[in-house]
Amino acid sequence: MTEPGLHVRVAVTDPVRRRGLTAMLTAAGHTVVTEAADVVLCDLLPGSTPPPEAEAPVLALTDALAPEWLAGVLPRAVVPEQLDAGLRAVAAGLVVRRPGAAPVAGFRAAEESPALTPREVEVLSLVGQGLTNKAVARRLGISVHTVKFHLEALFTKLDATSRAEAVAKGLRGGVIEL
Repeated sequence: MTEPGLHVRVAVTDPVRRRGLTAMLTAAGHTVVTEAADVVLCDLLPGSTPPPEAEAPVLALTDALAPEWLAGVLPRAVVPEQLDAGLRAVAAGLVVRRPGAAPVAGFRAAEESPALTPREVEVLSLVGQGLTNKAVARRLGISVHTVKFHLEALFTKLDATSRAEAVAKGLRGGVIEL
């Protein structure tokens, strides 16, 4: 089952970069709009600022430090899968930070998170990308039953009652990154 695309406003001044990002968004099933967006995607070069008072959560692509109030930050060299996952996460109200970024204020550090096995981290990461149990099983070469077993263990360790809550806690705790 494919998730419906988002309405994304692209706040990028460079026309070549804008065309490239628009092509990535279109290929992922999203619609580029000029207003009434689900997410605002901006490209932040050093010294530039994100769009003021955006009508939707802002996902910024930057290699520099970005304001903490942004809903999401990914590197400028983002790959299509990262961009899609980041947009969907930000639209769902999650905070997205690039790998190696400092923890978001108010969230606990990764070392305070429950110890997850490497396989549990893989399962949680794939669930965070929107994959079904069957798709996770195929990707990892394990049975659907084993995926369910790992999810139950994750729910217990993260004190979560749903897939979405487990992913949110994994993101907030720095256990996984999208």
